[in-house]
Amino acid sequence: MVEERGPLALEIDSVSHAFGARKALDNVSCAIAPSRHCVLLGLNGAGKTTLFSLITRLYDNTSGWIRVFGQDVRRQPQQALRQLGVVFQQRTLDLDLSVMQNLIYHGALHGISPARTKRRAEEELERLGLTERASDKVRKLSGGQMRRVEIARALLHRPRLLLLDEPTVGLDIDSRQSIVDHVQRLCRDEGLAVLWATHLIDEVLPQSQVIILHRGRVLADGSRDQVVAGVGANDIRETFLRLTRDDAKDGDKVA
Repeated sequence: MVEERGPLALEIDSVSHAFGARKALDNVSCAIAPSRHCVLLGLNGAGKTTLFSLITRLYDNTSGWIRVFGQDVRRQPQQALRQLGVVFQQRTLDLDLSVMQNLIYHGALHGISPARTKRRAEEELERLGLTERASDKVRKLSGGQMRRVEIARALLHRPRLLLLDEPTVGLDIDSRQSIVDHVQRLCRDEGLAVLWATHLIDEVLPQSQVIILHRGRVLADGSRDQVVAGVGANDIRETFLRLTRDDAKDGDKVA
């Protein structure tokens, strides 16, 4: 495993956000160390996407602060965002461009030359088993393949923190596992920090840090074993259901 010294990959302190009278986030604080795989676990509507939008500056945080490797996203947005790779919940690839064209376009947005982008894209596609699809239009790919292309795109500029918002929703079991395994290897072998937002409990890995977000508030934060022990439960599923039992009855949108 690659070890890093220095600032935390992500620090969030006392961040709240509202849409009119509805409070989406309520005094959220948490932190992720470099090389750490962190699962942000919450029901649909818990505030996961809102938090991602604040980290990536799609929304402006007007309370508290957010730092990416020590860079404040409000005061030093370019330096902070340069450290981020992002896979949003909604698909954002151009369906009528080829896989490689999508990646080269993204590289240009980061100021990377087409030649260098092509080399990096070929490396990422090979690692993801998509080399033979580089010339295919995106619309010809399966859902799982599209997700893998989005991960390749997010890694082109060599970020140190990867954000994934519900990356496996709608995928079959094999595609889900392939993506989970690939991201786990990135943490283990390359020291990439990962914040993985999901409502799927089985995507919490044994070595994961777990942040349970519910109705915009952090209810638990620690290693999987620490979070389970803190509630006195038998496993992470029971822990999650106990903490969110008002809204998670009968497996409501939890898998």
